Amino acid sequence: MSNANQSESVTLRVPSEVVAEIEAIAKATDRSRSYIMVRALRTYLMNEGADILAAIKGREQIEAGDVESMDDVIAEMDRIVAGKAA
Repeated sequence: MSNANQSESVTLRVPSEVVAEIEAIAKATDRSRSYIMVRALRTYLMNEGADILAAIKGREQIEAGDVESMDDVIAEMDRIVAGKAA
């Protein structure tokens, strides 16, 4: 079985009004509640979640010493603006 088809059960408490909205959307679209909730979570992960994951990755890069000096960055920008990009 590929990883894309694997899933895990997660238990969480959701406000009743949110569940009601999920159920209404599921009924209107002939989808399951799980489908609607997974779509909502994926949307979160593509937006706010992606920003958080990018920050985590950036911190890991800094800790690993994978950084550029600001002077080097500015010098490269100056070369690009001047039309002398590498």
